[in-house]
Amino acid sequence: MRFRAKIVDLACLNHFSRVVNTVARLTKTCTLRLAADKLYFIFSDKVANRGVSVWCELCQGNFFDEFQMEGVAAEHNEIYLELVPENLSRALKTAQNAKTVKIKLTNKYCPCLTVAVELPSLSSTSRIVTHDIPVGVIPRRLWSDFREPHVPDFDVSIYLPMLKTMKSVVERMKNLSNCIVIEANLSGEMNLKIETDLVSVTTHFKDLGNPPWVSDDESPSSVQGKELEIMAEACIDIKKLLQLLAGQQVNPTKALCNIVSRRIVHFILLHEDVSLQYFIPALA
Repeated sequence: MRFRAKIVDLACLNHFSRVVNTVARLTKTCTLRLAADKLYFIFSDKVANRGVSVWCELCQGNFFDEFQMEGVAAEHNEIYLELVPENLSRALKTAQNAKTVKIKLTNKYCPCLTVAVELPSLSSTSRIVTHDIPVGVIPRRLWSDFREPHVPDFDVSIYLPMLKTMKSVVERMKNLSNCIVIEANLSGEMNLKIETDLVSVTTHFKDLGNPPWVSDDESPSSVQGKELEIMAEACIDIKKLLQLLAGQQVNPTKALCNIVSRRIVHFILLHEDVSLQYFIPALA
C-alpha cells in the first residue's frame, strides 16, 4: 500500500487548501478515500440517522502534478484513511506560497500522511517544513460503510440563491430559533422560515430556477404534470445549515438543494473539479 503526490502549481495548492478547510469546518474527523483518479473526503454521522453526512469528491488530475498510489490489492486499488481534517488544513496553511508540496503515506510511530512543504529561500539550500499527520488505515472489510450516501427520490430540486445572501439571512434567524424550515417548489420559489411562539419570520426567494433532472422512468412531460406551485418542506437544525453556509470555501459555480419532504435536505455545491454534497436530516 503506497501513496505519494505532489503539487507545484500555487493556484491548485490554494484551491486544494480551501477544499480541505471546508471539510475541516464541517466535521472533526473524516475518511480520506484515495483512488487512482479521484480523492474523496467522507463523513457519515449515523447516530440514529439524525446526523449530517458529507461527501466531497475531487478529480486528482486537476490538483496534483504527480499522483501515484497502490491500493490494498490489485482488484481493490484504493486506500481508506481516517484522519482529522483540521490537522491537514493546518499543514497546508504553512504552504501558502510554497514552491512544492509533497504528500506521502508513511509509517513513523504510526501510519501518517507526511506533508513536506518546500518554502522559497534566499540561499541555495531549500527550507523544508514537514508535518506528520497521524491517520488510521481502514481495513477492506469496513469499506462498505463509506459508500456514497443514497439519495431518496426528492420532491423538489432547486438552485440556491447566492450563498452569501442566504448565510446573512440564516445568521439573523439563528438568534430567534434552533430550527429552520426550508420550503421550495418547481416554480423556482424558495422560502426560509422560522416560527416560534413569539415570532414568525419568512424570507422569500423567487426566480431561482429548477435543475432539469429527468430520471429514466420519467418523461419530461410527467415532470411538467407535477403541481409546480406545491411546496416541499423540511425543518432542519439551523446550526447545521449555518455550518455549511459559513464553512464553505469551495465558492461553487452552481449550488442546489434537493428536498425530500419532512425527511432530508440534500445540498450540492459544484465547482469545476470539486463536488460537495451535504445531507441534513429533517427534525421530527
